[in-house]
Amino acid sequence: MSYNIFGQGRPVRLFVAGLHGNEWKDTTDILEDMTAPKKGTLATIPVVSKGSYISTLDKNYFTGTGRIIVDAVKELEPEIYIELHSYSAENLEKLTDPERVRRVGVPAFSRLDHDVLLGSVAPSIRRRYFPKEALCLTFEIQKENALSKQYASKLIDWMKELTSRDEFFRCMLKKYPKQARKAIEDYRKFYGLSDDDILIL
Repeated sequence: MSYNIFGQGRPVRLFVAGLHGNEWKDTTDILEDMTAPKKGTLATIPVVSKGSYISTLDKNYFTGTGRIIVDAVKELEPEIYIELHSYSAENLEKLTDPERVRRVGVPAFSRLDHDVLLGSVAPSIRRRYFPKEALCLTFEIQKENALSKQYASKLIDWMKELTSRDEFFRCMLKKYPKQARKAIEDYRKFYGLSDDDILIL
């Protein structure tokens, strides 16, 4: 088994960090401090790789470095999948650029408090290994920003208690209505879903 398990039963959440390069230095300890959810199971992979930086958007990532993630997804069939990444402040505009979907093929990140970013995961894992009902997200922490890391830690701790995709969107609509509506619209467009696939607006 290549992951840590907390709790038991469904729903199952899978949280991963340290996916490439030196991101593990900013993200791994967050997952190392996790505890069991009140309901269901939490599985964590605190460090996927400390090797060279290979983007998760690279078509070969999940057949190479990220194979450990795919194996865990196949075995656990999680309802909620979270990747925890980090980014340099100078890349903030590029990551939140509205033209990102045209430029790199995935929607722009939404900016939350303390420059924590919320976005989708790579289509190569989302489309192939998850049903449309699953919740698959990326949170990006800004490097060398203590408040960003603290806030991301709170978000991750909250995420471990969620039981479904729609529960997440309902909660986000209350706290971040603009960002949540963008995320929902991106989700629908990117995965070719109809309005009936998410009935919470």
